[in-house]
Amino acid sequence: MERGPNDLEQQIEDLKKQKAYLQRQCRKAGLAIVGQEVINKDLKKEIDRLSEENENIRRMYAKKR
Repeated sequence: MERGPNDLEQQIEDLKKQKAYLQRQCRKAGLAIVGQEVINKDLKKEIDRLSEENENIRRMYAKKR
């Protein structure tokens, strides 16, 4: 089977489409990662707040005894 210049052009076009698709997917993944980092940061703050609150409650009950 002989290949001609049209085959090469088609392959180049297909690779360009694949490149564009992969770039879109990478951008989506990047946005998802950033979003997860924000959520993670917020959860760490909430855990710290709850830990401090828990420690304060424990101290209050310890003083009452």
